[in-house]
Amino acid sequence: MFTGIIEGTATVSSIQQYDSNATKLKMDMINYSSNMNIGQSVSLNGACLSITNIIKNRYHEFELTKETISRTTFANIKTGDKINVERSLKIGDRLDGHFVLGHVDCVSKVLKLQKMQSETKIWFDIPQQLRKYIVSKGSIAIDGVSLTIVDDLVNEFSVCIIPQTLLNTNFNTKTIGDEVNVEIDILAKHIHKNNNLFTGNY
Repeated sequence: MFTGIIEGTATVSSIQQYDSNATKLKMDMINYSSNMNIGQSVSLNGACLSITNIIKNRYHEFELTKETISRTTFANIKTGDKINVERSLKIGDRLDGHFVLGHVDCVSKVLKLQKMQSETKIWFDIPQQLRKYIVSKGSIAIDGVSLTIVDDLVNEFSVCIIPQTLLNTNFNTKTIGDEVNVEIDILAKHIHKNNNLFTGNY
């Protein structure tokens, strides 16, 4: 489990497909190596992945399954890409974002960017089947970043990125048409399901 408070970015060092169902992702994570171990869960662009190997206390390897690739932006990842990194939540830590599981629901595209001095506003599309979970002032994780929904429109939504978030994440590289991983707030899913159970709308 994560909070969506990104610690920084890491760089894709290499990508190797070693059979039809799995791909090995090698990340240069020199800034995070001191407290990482094989088997540990890490959020990379919002996807919960396990460390399978550590090389020279700098490079960390992860296995991407066919399912992970099909549901995330890792399908189009390239060497040199900057990836948002968050280590798993420790009991007793402050929960500064919201509960993020690292289970990506869909891939969305950047529709529009509006850069201002105090913030950058970004619009994303959203699949129809997830539309019911989008609500103004609700939480959402985009590429692993905990954000608050601002505009709740028919087929799109917006968020505002403050300068600190731009500096500390890969949002400073986003352009129109770029794809991002989206995870809907788990609380919104449970509330919607329970409401349907009580009302009989399945």
